[in-house]
Amino acid sequence: MSNYFRGFDNDFWQFFDDIKQNNNRQWFMDNKDHYKNHVVTPIMDFIVDMGQQLPDISPHYSAIPKANGGSMFRIYRDARFSKDKRPYKEHGGIQFRHKLGKNAHAPGFYLHLERGNLFYGGGIWAPESDTLGKIRDRIVEKPKKWQAVIENEDIIKHFSAVGGDGLKRPPRGYDPENKYIEDLKRKSFFAMKHSSDDKLVTTPEFLDEVVKTFEAASPLMAFICDATGVEF
Repeated sequence: MSNYFRGFDNDFWQFFDDIKQNNNRQWFMDNKDHYKNHVVTPIMDFIVDMGQQLPDISPHYSAIPKANGGSMFRIYRDARFSKDKRPYKEHGGIQFRHKLGKNAHAPGFYLHLERGNLFYGGGIWAPESDTLGKIRDRIVEKPKKWQAVIENEDIIKHFSAVGGDGLKRPPRGYDPENKYIEDLKRKSFFAMKHSSDDKLVTTPEFLDEVVKTFEAASPLMAFICDATGVEF
């Protein structure tokens, strides 16, 4: 149920359509009020309402309605080490991280808002090597628990399968003949639902859709938390 969130409307999408054509500081400064009123405000409303729902999924994840240092990803790109020097992101992003996590690489629930490219779910993206090793070791040590995750009805129904970019070759120290070698190759682990239907996000009911999807990702999230020694 949504108390504040009314949907991401045409003004929300128009901002991102326009910034794709005008990705520069002067244009952004000239349109900062539009950004605050039609991008930041509905995202804050979404985060506030999700904060009421999230404890029912897991009490260890945070919904922080702050545009900086909270659950909303910053609009500013880090272009220091990239050939792409565009200063601003051309999509919206929200992450509800584990309370012990300090960055985007912590396990979390995620929502990506881009016209024609929506995705949302849960998992862990490109964790540092120690954390990744713990997840891989858990798969090897508890194969039945991992099998229960990848065979979970909600995982299959909502996401088809657990995803995540992987190595071309088996990671060092792991048996290439292991039944789950394709999973052991992964550098990220996530259950993500994709949609190209922008109309999906225009009503308050979108919050309920995301809540159901986050719930469906819970078996994977619980496995990751267990592997890394944090509570789910």
